[in-house]
Amino acid sequence: MPKSSRNIPVNSMTDNFSQGIAIDKISIKKSDFKTEQQFEEAAQSHRDEGHTFHIVEKGSVLIEIDFQKYKINAPAVVYMHPNQVHRILDFTNMTVCSLAIKNENLNSDYLKFLEEIAPAKPLALKKNVSTNIFETVSLCLNFSKQNDNKLYHLLLKDSCNTLVALIISVFLSQEKSLNKLSRVELITKSFQQLLEKNYCTIKRPAEYAKLLNISTHYLNESIKNTTGSSVSQHIQVRIILEAKRLLYHTDKSVKEIAFELGYDDYPYFSRLFTKTTGMSALTFRNKRHD
Repeated sequence: MPKSSRNIPVNSMTDNFSQGIAIDKISIKKSDFKTEQQFEEAAQSHRDEGHTFHIVEKGSVLIEIDFQKYKINAPAVVYMHPNQVHRILDFTNMTVCSLAIKNENLNSDYLKFLEEIAPAKPLALKKNVSTNIFETVSLCLNFSKQNDNKLYHLLLKDSCNTLVALIISVFLSQEKSLNKLSRVELITKSFQQLLEKNYCTIKRPAEYAKLLNISTHYLNESIKNTTGSSVSQHIQVRIILEAKRLLYHTDKSVKEIAFELGYDDYPYFSRLFTKTTGMSALTFRNKRHD
């Protein structure tokens, strides 16, 4: 059962990490956890302070990301955006390399790509791709140990950005390139990026249409054609996801959560949650005790 908290736990970078970059390679065995309590503490739901990349070299892991479960078998890569809440549910003995990097250390172009691909599902790696990634991981780990090098941070930063670029390229290879997207697909992509940044403050489709310099009708038509759902439904789903995160992982009241998500009308928010999920906010929260 999750611990009581006013906020979703965040794994922060400590002073042991180099100025906003943390990289490590570990082998984990179930026998490392002597008690069930130790495993529960290690598997607690959390967000990460930076963008995180987990490259699974050996073994397998069952993880939950924003209430979706994924079984991951090596070799594979998992990208977590700082907004996402995740936890380990189970694993076999495994070897994993984890990189956490803050925005200020990321190449601006790479950061833009990460915002575009998030949320990204875990991805299995083909042999030729995994070889390049594992070799780059080794390079990053090597530089991470050269604290006495006068260019230590630059070497670590540049090598880790190369690793991030390789990982991004793998995710992008699964998608259409921008120059192959139709106009309605480009509109949908732009809308989704705006929604991620503004869901707490902008709730009306017309406001998103204005930001995109198109009519509300054309925005709705584009989103419906590419996703099957209306603009209003997308807005509601994004708000409800954040509400679920706060309900499940914190002890804030439903009224507090409604206000945090931009709703002064608490009863309206409660009705919206029930309509969207098929259960009341309190019923959803009580599920965590089941």
